[in-house]
Amino acid sequence: MNIVILTGAGISAESGLGTFRDKGGLWETADWRDLATPEGFSRDPGLVHDFYNMRRARVRAARPNAAHAALARLQADGRHAVTLVTQNVDDLHERAGAAGVIHMHGTHLVALCAACAHRWPAPDQMAPADTCPECRGTARPDVVWFGEQPYHMDMIVSALAGCDLFVAIGTSGVVYPAAGFVEIATRTGADTLELNLEPGERASDFAAGRFGPATQVVPAWVDEMLA
Repeated sequence: MNIVILTGAGISAESGLGTFRDKGGLWETADWRDLATPEGFSRDPGLVHDFYNMRRARVRAARPNAAHAALARLQADGRHAVTLVTQNVDDLHERAGAAGVIHMHGTHLVALCAACAHRWPAPDQMAPADTCPECRGTARPDVVWFGEQPYHMDMIVSALAGCDLFVAIGTSGVVYPAAGFVEIATRTGADTLELNLEPGERASDFAAGRFGPATQVVPAWVDEMLA
């Protein structure tokens, strides 16, 4: 079976990385316009770098949880072809053992040149004075901000068009284009499943749903798939 799995912030919440849009999430306490847009970076790059330095430190201190480990186990088993797409900008899937993870929103652990698009490993601390090692352009976090195009969309849409099962895990179903993935999969005849703490905004678009903490519902589903 060809399976495409989309993960969102909910899968990393139990590793101590807060969600963004849930009650008490990051965007309730911080203004995304200042911290997650090109315009915000232009206005106050120091503020933006301070925010991402904090987030980067939290990512590096976090540990994969049972849900990350279960998906890595499903992928490694080999009975199913698993394409793992994540909206998350952490590396917990990779540290749990997953391979070929598609990071559609980039990652905290990479720096990006705003001028030439060169990428390099991000240091623990970035600052407005940092420049690209290739062209001396302005360095920024390699994270897709509001108003920017997510990465690898052609690859993702192709995988959705050829899958037998699409599974969304820990995602709100609010942010496009990821919120529309269930529609693409459904149009091509795939089965669809939502695994979430509670039903998301697009819950009615899925053929089935299972709800509860990711560290419980994801390993249970993987056990069934490998039984």
